[in-house]
Amino acid sequence: MKPTKADLFVSDVQTTDSAPDPDASTATATAEGQETPEGYTPREIVADDLGGSFADAIDATLVSVEDGDIVKGTVVRVDRDEVLLDIGYKSEGVIPSRELSIRNDVDPHEVVSLGDEIEALVLTKEDKDGRLVLSKKRAQYERAWGDIERIKDEDGVVSGPVIEVVKGGLILDIGLRGFLPASLVELRRVRDLQPYVGKTLEAKIIELDKNRNNVVLSRRAWLEETQREQREDFLANLKPGEVRKGVVSSVVNFGAFVDLGGMDGLIHVSELSWKHVDHPGSVVQVGDEVEVQVLDVDLSRERISLSLKATQQDPWQEFATSHRVGELVYGRVTKLVPFGAFVQVGDGIEGLVHISEMSAHHVDLPEQVVTPGEELWVKIIDLDLQRRRISLSIKQAAEGGIVAAEYQEHFGEHAYDEQGNYIGPAVEHSPEAEEAWAEYYDSTEAAEGGEAAEGAAEAPAEQASDEAE
Repeated sequence: MKPTKADLFVSDVQTTDSAPDPDASTATATAEGQETPEGYTPREIVADDLGGSFADAIDATLVSVEDGDIVKGTVVRVDRDEVLLDIGYKSEGVIPSRELSIRNDVDPHEVVSLGDEIEALVLTKEDKDGRLVLSKKRAQYERAWGDIERIKDEDGVVSGPVIEVVKGGLILDIGLRGFLPASLVELRRVRDLQPYVGKTLEAKIIELDKNRNNVVLSRRAWLEETQREQREDFLANLKPGEVRKGVVSSVVNFGAFVDLGGMDGLIHVSELSWKHVDHPGSVVQVGDEVEVQVLDVDLSRERISLSLKATQQDPWQEFATSHRVGELVYGRVTKLVPFGAFVQVGDGIEGLVHISEMSAHHVDLPEQVVTPGEELWVKIIDLDLQRRRISLSIKQAAEGGIVAAEYQEHFGEHAYDEQGNYIGPAVEHSPEAEEAWAEYYDSTEAAEGGEAAEGAAEAPAEQASDEAE
């Protein structure tokens, strides 16, 4: 068995101090020219006053430890898998590498150095190999837990570096492992947590359970607390009707959030575009710079409602400005319904051809006259901008009329006479006209984005009921 520090010390004492001769000591002192102090009489040892063996006396000078004690010591050796700590015990204590830090898989040399004075908790006074086993991280944990409880009682803030990304959040080193859920890292949920590793974050303690070794943190609570005054000022200076610039920070199923430079506001999906939107991601992406109008500011709930389409040209207003009742326009059939057909006559603009306006003769079903995707001339017979409804007629278009200005620019003499009157169906068989239409739709289809049929479902039944009347 390896000799202990006490055994070595006893051996040294017995070798160097065995059976001293008082006369020899006096002779030596005299030989060296030293004088005995006046009145000094050397004490004669006549009895054993140690009260036990000399080894027991040496042991009495060593520290006494028990399992669970927190002790201090000096690092005397650092290996790849363990650290030796001198705590004044009869043998050095061993700290396994796994007990050095709350971080996983650390190099002992990165945690301690020779000569460092550290605290450790006694895991076992003597293991099966006779070793004193210690833990630095558990001593750190015991010390930190008291601080953590005090901080929570005082509603304070903890701070520590992010040491790990785990399922559902981050782990912070706050003297022990504190869990920060992903939903509480920022004011809005963060999808990529990896960039936070190594950063020091501040957070509030929202849950504490020592029995389960559970500490849950919230950085969002800290941000909300520190930014409350700033948010209040921002909201107080934000007025409905204002136009602000911002950056899209998040896209969700029901809309998009925009960072206005102080707070996020929501653009509901209905306010993203004048056209029908299946998913907000088809209109905006994270990082897009946008110009939005403030619709509403809710001070009590700290919510901002925004509109993107309010800053864009209303296609219905534009159409109503450039067209009038009685004009002929060219369109594409997008959807058939029992009471008629919807025809797209502009970007995001659809009108209804009631079944009674499909032909001069009686029509039982719309498919007897038109098919989806078919392109044809229709006449505007009613234009209701307020209700955003257009009534169209195929049978009246066949009777002729004034062609809308944009088609005159594209088709020249092929579609109408010098007075702007529609010439007739012969245009459909004209190669020049077909080429002109192909060129026209090539330029407009890109803007329409393939959403010709989307707006048909907005209010067909109600419009049909009005038309039937």
